[in-house]
Amino acid sequence: MRWHKLISTLLHPVVMPTIGVLIYLFFLPIRLSKQQLFVTFGIVFTATYIIPLILLVFLKAIGYIKSFQVHSIEERKIPLFFMMSLLYILHLQFQKLTIVADLSYLFYGVVLGLVIIYFLFFFKIKSSLHMLSIGGAIAYFLIFQQIYQINTTPVVIIFMLLAGLLASSRLYLKAHTSKEVYIGFFIGFLTQFIAYYIL
Repeated sequence: MRWHKLISTLLHPVVMPTIGVLIYLFFLPIRLSKQQLFVTFGIVFTATYIIPLILLVFLKAIGYIKSFQVHSIEERKIPLFFMMSLLYILHLQFQKLTIVADLSYLFYGVVLGLVIIYFLFFFKIKSSLHMLSIGGAIAYFLIFQQIYQINTTPVVIIFMLLAGLLASSRLYLKAHTSKEVYIGFFIGFLTQFIAYYIL
C-alpha cells in the first residue's frame, strides 16, 4: 500500500510538469543563461505546483472538496477548469519566448487533454489525470526528439516503465477502473501530437 501511494504522490499531475521541464532543460541543445533557466523553471513550478496546491487548500477549507485526492467528478470540475485556464496562459506565454517556444506545445497538449476529460464528466467518466500527465510526457519527449534530433529514447523508456507502475498503483488504490486508466493515458498521449501538428 505504501509503495503504491508513494508512486502516486511522486508522479502526481501537479508534480509531472516540474519533472518534465527539468528533463527538457537538461536535454535542450540551446544554451540558456542561468537567469533564463531559473525563470523558465520558476514559472512552471509556481504555475503548476504552488498555485494548484493553494487552490486545493482553499477548496478544502470552504468544504468544496472532501480530500486532496479529489475523488468525485463534481469535486474535480472547479480544479480542472482552473488548471485548463492556467495552463492555457502558460502556453501563450511560452509561445512568445522564442528560445523555449516548443514548451508551448506541451501545455497546449495538456489543455486539450483536460478539455476532453472535462467533456467526459458529462458521461460520468472519471479519467485518470495521473495517466494523462505521464502519457503526455511520453508523447512530448517523442516530439522533442523529432524537433531537435536528439535521442530521448532512454527518457521515453523510463517514463513507459513508470507509467506501468503508476497504472498498477492507481488500480491497486481503487482510485480508478482499468478503463479510466487507459482513457487517461491515451488522451494524454494523443493530445500532445494533436497540439504539435496544430501549432
